[in-house]
Amino acid sequence: MMRIDKDLMSIQEVRNLIQKAKEAQEILSTFSQEEIDKIVKAMAEEGMRAARWLAKVAVEETDIGDYEDKVIKNLFATKRVYDNIKDLKTVGIIYSDDVNRVYHIAEPVGVIAGLAPTTNPTSTALFKSLISIKARNAVIFSPHPRAVDCTCQAVEIMHKAAVHAGAPEGVLGCIHYPTLDATNLLMKHPDTALILATGGSGMVKAAYSSGKPAFGVGPGNVPAYIERSADARKAVKAIIYSKTFDNGTICSSEQSIICEKENSKEVRRALEEAGGRFLSKEEIHKLERYAFRPDGSLNPDIVGKPAAIIAERAGIKVDPDIKVLIAELEGVGMNFPLSREKLSPLLAYYEVNNWQEACELSKELLALGGMGHTLSIHSENEVIITRFALEKPASRIVVNTPSCLGAIGGTTGLVPSLTLGCGTLGGNSTSDNVGPMNLLNIKRLAYEIISPEKLKDQLFSMETDDSLNKEMIEKIIKEVLKKIS
Repeated sequence: MMRIDKDLMSIQEVRNLIQKAKEAQEILSTFSQEEIDKIVKAMAEEGMRAARWLAKVAVEETDIGDYEDKVIKNLFATKRVYDNIKDLKTVGIIYSDDVNRVYHIAEPVGVIAGLAPTTNPTSTALFKSLISIKARNAVIFSPHPRAVDCTCQAVEIMHKAAVHAGAPEGVLGCIHYPTLDATNLLMKHPDTALILATGGSGMVKAAYSSGKPAFGVGPGNVPAYIERSADARKAVKAIIYSKTFDNGTICSSEQSIICEKENSKEVRRALEEAGGRFLSKEEIHKLERYAFRPDGSLNPDIVGKPAAIIAERAGIKVDPDIKVLIAELEGVGMNFPLSREKLSPLLAYYEVNNWQEACELSKELLALGGMGHTLSIHSENEVIITRFALEKPASRIVVNTPSCLGAIGGTTGLVPSLTLGCGTLGGNSTSDNVGPMNLLNIKRLAYEIISPEKLKDQLFSMETDDSLNKEMIEKIIKEVLKKIS
């Protein structure tokens, strides 16, 4: 009976939240750019002030990740994102082409369903709140069942700041009784215009199956290639930092290292000096059995846990200060579970003969579970870097930087975002680092710049020119053939 009551409560809560959000969004849609910018600034500042508190409650509730790194993520989701979006035009005419007389007019999409994961419960809420309000949209969040309190606190903080700065009540909301039925209703409700989905592959698939436009985030089985021209120590330092940041919970963190046999000794030495621990074959088997369940799914107990704790639970003896567990593998695929995304300080390790083999191996790893997401390369060879960028099925190729921060726009010039599209390669609707501009409908105002009569004359003149060119070409060919014969 209690389950039925909870389901009914959650469904009614969603209905109430959507009604309030729709009414609030209709009011918000009338605001000027100045009014919106004032609200967004207030939200960002309040989110920054709450960064440490929200990191604390997130770690306490989920038991996932690292407190200091979650503080950084919360600050990134507010300060870094705000700095990037504060000057964006998102109201009225946002682009003018006076020569062709075409003008772009921004319109909000409406009420957005924001799905938040247990790995990044507060930073995701902060980020999606900012980019949605910047585009004059309302947002209702569906938190992960194991991160309800911290996600709702983040949303409430942003909501109070927005309302205090002039936004209508109800423009941000969060489900306090999340159930599968409630989330499905939120996604499929007639008044929901768009879904921003961040979470597991099942959640993202449900979002795309809802019948509504959706921006989803696919898994990120990121390969990190250390090419022979790279500074091995610098590359390893970046990878270890990235892989241990918030204990590997960012989907753009490295999952595998690929190096060449020519620089393998240097890479191995650097990994061990930086806190990496290579596992024996027996230890790899133990880790596989613990890290993955019999049905092949990832054991959630390893997500966001330190390497030493994972090793202990897997029955592997390691020094307590070990940072990353490294498994040297002979292949890719379901028979090699550790070649997949692991969301923890675990790395697969491969050696190849040359960059061409690294290229093919990277494709295999991405095809296993990271198509369209991110690839990391450490190299000083611009030709090889360019070849990787042109040929790899990844939407982000980050160079000589920690992948987890590079892909989200922390250490690179990419758009700062915690929603990384994987494009059609990953079954996503965009390959962008999603921001406010993705949450707008753009209308085009277009004036006549050529009369129908002139257009007709131009088209016929082009046809005549083409026919003349064709006749000329045929004449030249005949003359050449005549000379040859």
